Amino acid sequence: MNALPAQPPAHPARVCPQRIAFMAAPTEGARHEFDRLAHRYGNVHPGEADIIVCLGGDGFMLETLRVVLEMELDTPVYGMNCGSVGFLMNPMLEDDLPARLATTQAAELHPLRMKAVATSGEVFHALALNDVFLFRQTRQAAKLRVDVDGMVRMPELVCDGALVSTPAGSTAYNLSAHGPIVPLSGNLLPLTPICPFRPRRWRGALLPSTAHVRFTILEHEKRPVAAVADSLEIRDVVSVDIKEDRTRHVTVLFDPGQTLSERIIAEQFSA
Repeated sequence: MNALPAQPPAHPARVCPQRIAFMAAPTEGARHEFDRLAHRYGNVHPGEADIIVCLGGDGFMLETLRVVLEMELDTPVYGMNCGSVGFLMNPMLEDDLPARLATTQAAELHPLRMKAVATSGEVFHALALNDVFLFRQTRQAAKLRVDVDGMVRMPELVCDGALVSTPAGSTAYNLSAHGPIVPLSGNLLPLTPICPFRPRRWRGALLPSTAHVRFTILEHEKRPVAAVADSLEIRDVVSVDIKEDRTRHVTVLFDPGQTLSERIIAEQFSA
């Protein structure tokens, strides 16, 4: 009987990186680790690196990933936690870093693309790896119309705001707003209201990753609304279009057994 051909490993080993680019958050702890690691392993420009090592917390990790997107680099990013939660990060362990990087497992993330039109007529474009959300700017609730793929799905949503999340971002603001956690392989985008008043019991929707969502701000002069793509905030918007951009991606690296998919599953069983 002929033997079955050997199966390739699920996560093939990486080659030990020779050129590492370290990027650090503007905090004392992160800058301290940057000096130690750069002195020990060397440091190159991100455009010349085999791997980018991000030193900070989840917020700085998102900033680093946006830099990678904007520079159109194909360089994977490995985070080392110098912050608090560190959901996207790995432990801060200095020894044998190149060997550890060679054993990492990758997750490929696609961003949301936001197009926001302000009351002035100015148009803003931005990418978001966590979420795009709208939020009222004053004491009065926002009034939004929700269209999906050109069809009006909700003529009027009275709320503090609403958000569309990536699967990777579904455990962040989306979860705090009582939205569903979505696996990376789910090809779904959560659309979640923030403190809905009317309809009071609407908890949002799970949309296919191909969906095109448009929020139109009703009574925008009386009830101004801001739009936020990760950390970029646009004030006084009149409409916001959101769609996943499958032509762009970033690669995030995790230690064995601590992949992003595993973390998202584990989050659903946490207290």
